[in-house]
Amino acid sequence: MCGIVGFTGKAAPEATEKCREILLSGLENLEYRGYDSAGIAMAGEGEGITICRAVGRISNLRKAVAGCQPQGSCGIGHTRWATHGRPTVENCHPHEDEKHSVAVVHNGIIENYQHLKEELQRSGVEFNSQTDTEVIAQLLAHHYSGNMKDTLQKVLPLLEGSFALGVLDKNQPDCIYCARRRSPLLVAQGKDGSYLASDVSALLAYTKDVTYLEENGIAVLTPDSIRFYNENGSEIHPESTHITWDATAARKNGFEHYMLKEIFDQPTALRDTLNHYVDVELGCIRREAMPFTPEQAKALRRVTIAACGTAYHASVMGQSLLEQLAGIPALAAIASEYRYSNMPPVEGEVFIAVSQSGETADTLAALSYKKAQGLRTIALSNVLGSTIAREADAVMYTLAGPEIAVASTKAYLTQVLLFAILALDLAHLRGVIDDAKLKEGIAALAKLPEQVEEILAKQSVVQDFVQQQKDCRDIFFIGRLMDYASSLEAALKLKEVSYLHSEAYAAGELKHGTIALVDESCLVVVFATQTVVLEKTLANMEEVRARGAKLLLLGHFPEGAPEDCSLWNIGKTSDQLAPLLTTVYAQLFAYYMAKLHGCDIDKPRNLAKSVTVE
Repeated sequence: MCGIVGFTGKAAPEATEKCREILLSGLENLEYRGYDSAGIAMAGEGEGITICRAVGRISNLRKAVAGCQPQGSCGIGHTRWATHGRPTVENCHPHEDEKHSVAVVHNGIIENYQHLKEELQRSGVEFNSQTDTEVIAQLLAHHYSGNMKDTLQKVLPLLEGSFALGVLDKNQPDCIYCARRRSPLLVAQGKDGSYLASDVSALLAYTKDVTYLEENGIAVLTPDSIRFYNENGSEIHPESTHITWDATAARKNGFEHYMLKEIFDQPTALRDTLNHYVDVELGCIRREAMPFTPEQAKALRRVTIAACGTAYHASVMGQSLLEQLAGIPALAAIASEYRYSNMPPVEGEVFIAVSQSGETADTLAALSYKKAQGLRTIALSNVLGSTIAREADAVMYTLAGPEIAVASTKAYLTQVLLFAILALDLAHLRGVIDDAKLKEGIAALAKLPEQVEEILAKQSVVQDFVQQQKDCRDIFFIGRLMDYASSLEAALKLKEVSYLHSEAYAAGELKHGTIALVDESCLVVVFATQTVVLEKTLANMEEVRARGAKLLLLGHFPEGAPEDCSLWNIGKTSDQLAPLLTTVYAQLFAYYMAKLHGCDIDKPRNLAKSVTVE
C-alpha cells in the first residue's frame, strides 16, 4: 500500500539535485499504489539529515522540498497510506528519533508498537507522532552501537508484525540500510549509485536488474556496492532478477486514464499470456511452463485457492473451470477468512495463491499456513520475483505488464485465462479429454483476444448507455454459476471507481429477500451466458422487470434483446469463456460511470493498489 524509494550516489556538484529528483520521481511512479501523504529524508557529509514532508499529492511534496532544500547525495522517500494516526505532516514518513540521528521509512505494521513505545517513554524518550514507525526510529537510536547493521540485528527481533525498512544514519551519510519481513523490498546497483524500492516501477527508468531481499534479510547500500546479510548477520550473495517491463509500458500512451489504457491493453495481455503457456499452432500446452507433471496431475484430489478482492473473483472463476473442465473438486476462499479457518489438509490437495502484486498480506499468510501443513503450493502473480512467487513451490505468471490503475482489469482477465489453461492441461493429463478436445479448447482460447477487441470497438455503445443512466444510484448485478462470479467482479469494479452503490447477487437468490430492494429507481444488469441455467436466469430477469427496474442484458443473443431491455452482445463461445467477454463490458461500464461522475479513476479514494497490511 505504502511505497519506498531510496538512492545513494557519489558526491558531486550536481549530486543534491540528482538525488532529490530520483526520490521525487520514484515516489511519483509509486503513486498508483495509493497514499495520503509523502516525504523524503536526505543526508550529506556535514549536513546531518534533513526531512521534508507533505500531506496529499507528490506535487505538494515537491513544493515542500523546494522550500526546505535538503542537501546530500543519499536519501530515502515514502508515500504513506495511513494505518496508525491520521494523515498529517506529523504522522508522515520519514520519521526520526528525538536526537535527529536516524531517519526511517517503513511499509507494514508493527503490531506491538504500543508496548515498545511505552517502554521507551518510561526511559524518557519523547514521541512526536501517533505512528508505529516512529517507534522503530527511536528504538534504533536507543540501541545504537556505532554500527547500524549490528543495531538493526538487535532491534529487528523486538518488532512483531511486518516491515520493509529504509534507514539513514547521520554518522554514515552515504549509506542506506534496509531490511524486510513479510513486506516487499528490492535493491539495484546502477551506474550512478545504488537504488532501493518497494516496487520495481520506481526503478525501471534506471535499471532492469534488481535483487529482492530475502525474508528477515538486511542490505547495506553505498554508492559503489550493495552487501546482503541473512537474519544471523552472515553475508550472502542472492541472485538478481531481470525485469522485462520497460518504463514506457507504464505510460498512458494517449489514453485519458491508466484504467482505460489497461482495459484496451487486454487483447495484447491475453495473447502474451496465452503464447507463453500454449503453442496455438500445434494445439498443445508448453509442458515446461506448467506446474504439474503427469504424475502430479493424476495424484491430484482437491485444489484450494485463496485470494482477495478481484483476485478472489478470478479464483471463483478458477474453481468453476477446474471443476467443469478437469473434474477436480475445488474451493475458492477469501484469503483473509481462510487463513483462520483451521481447515485440515487432505491427501492429494494442492494450494493455489492468487495475487496481482504478489505481495497481498492475507494471501501470503494463507500460503504460509498451507505450506506449514505440508501442501504443495502454486502462485499466480503478475510481478516477477514477488514474495508470493518466491515463497510458493511453483509459479505461473500473468504476462499483463505493469498495471498502474488501482482497479485491476487486465490482471483479472489474464488470471482467469491462466485458470482456463491450467484446467485444460489437468483435464488432458488426467485423461478427461483427448488430444482433439485439447486442441479445440486451445483454439477457443486463441479467439479470445480478437473477441475482446470486438467488444472494445463498441465502447461508444457503453458510453451512450451510461449517459442515459447518469442519475441511477442503485445498480444490481445478477447471474448464475460463472455469471455470478462476473457479477461479483462487475459490482466491485463499479464501487471502486464510481463510488456508486452496487451489489452482486446469485440470480436464484433474489426471491429470498433481495428482491425487496428492487423498484423503478434501480438498474439491474443481467449476466446470461450459462446455457444450463439460461432460461432460469431470464425468468429471474422477468421478476425484476415486474418490479419496474431498468434492465441491461449481457450475453450471446443474436436475435436481439427482449422488449424494454438494453442488450450488450458478445460473440459465440463456450460457457466457460463467455464470462471473460462480458467482464470487458463491465469494466467499460464502471470506467465511463466514474468519468461521468468526475471521480479520480486511477486513484480512487481510500484505496491502494497493493494491500500489504492485514
